[in-house]
Amino acid sequence: MPADTPATRLATRLAFLVAGFGVACWAPLVPFAKQRLGVDEGVLGLLLLCLGLGSVIAMTLTGALSARYGSKPIIVAGGIGLALFLPLLTIASTPLTLGLTLLAFGASLGSLDVAMNVHAVEVERAAGRPLMSGFHGLFSVGGFAGSGLMTLLLSLHIETQASTVLCAVLMLVAMAIAQPRLLERAQRNGGPLFAAPRGIVLLLASLTAITFLVEGALLDWSALLVTEKGLMLASRGGLGYLLFSIAMTAGRLGGDAITARFGDRSTMLWGGVLATAGFATLLTAPMALVAMTGFLLIGLGASNIVPVLFRRAGSQRAMPSALAVAAITTTGYAGNLVGPAGVGFVAKAVGLPCAFWLLAGLFCLVPCCAHVVTAKRS
Repeated sequence: MPADTPATRLATRLAFLVAGFGVACWAPLVPFAKQRLGVDEGVLGLLLLCLGLGSVIAMTLTGALSARYGSKPIIVAGGIGLALFLPLLTIASTPLTLGLTLLAFGASLGSLDVAMNVHAVEVERAAGRPLMSGFHGLFSVGGFAGSGLMTLLLSLHIETQASTVLCAVLMLVAMAIAQPRLLERAQRNGGPLFAAPRGIVLLLASLTAITFLVEGALLDWSALLVTEKGLMLASRGGLGYLLFSIAMTAGRLGGDAITARFGDRSTMLWGGVLATAGFATLLTAPMALVAMTGFLLIGLGASNIVPVLFRRAGSQRAMPSALAVAAITTTGYAGNLVGPAGVGFVAKAVGLPCAFWLLAGLFCLVPCCAHVVTAKRS
């Protein structure tokens, strides 16, 4: 099958949709798991780390497997794994069984995440035009759909297991549609199964980690920031992150047209400038409306940074593209996991607003590195 056809684009979009949908279905189930197991917040936090640990372990392996065998079998296995392990999360009756199930669920997510980005790189390269932002936008759409549907089902007092089975069936249907339309061939038919990140890939990985760190910090700390500043009531503290998420999704769904018109360099440069300006707006806001504008600017500015970085990972020549995509996916995910905890330590020492100013300064590296990242290489 040719790499660029409506069928391969549909299959890639479905893979991103399933990934976002599957992980978002788990979030509303966390309180039910805590109540079922009767554990405290400390134990629950350790259990939730199993999801991240499984993802990171799988990500480090998936790049090598995609480089040798192609992304299709891994996308299919990862998507099916998400669907099958999701209902099991509702019946795990001990911390050990839940931890092991979260480890497997996270491994499915991590392998799917890397493989679908490897697949997206090849489809976009064959198309000769930007597609990556739209693919990543479908992950966000899946997240909204998954959390929304699961919340709706639970609010209708449908049992957690029945709710997850319904969501799992939807994911399996999507994967059944995608499976015959995914590319058959491997990325590489020979060569090493592992290559240490080097050259431009190190920079791409670092910038990806920074971008994901910012997203994770906004998720975990933005509500506390605006409430401690007296800008919003605690009951409305989550509105900022909601606006950030909506802006990022909208930016990605329109990002391919923007990138095609202005190019990767301008998209990364001005997106980084816009996001940094959003941080400044948020941190100096005298009132809630101005702060909410800051969240919108951050979301719009940051929306297409990661798609550009993935595109560049696929086109560089310092190492095999599948391994490069795995490297930046893993470091990005690690930034999302570790970053919010780091913000907490900094906030304890110098205060949360200062910690966010440091985030803004760190994000300034994105536009500063736009020229280097997008430079043509032989």
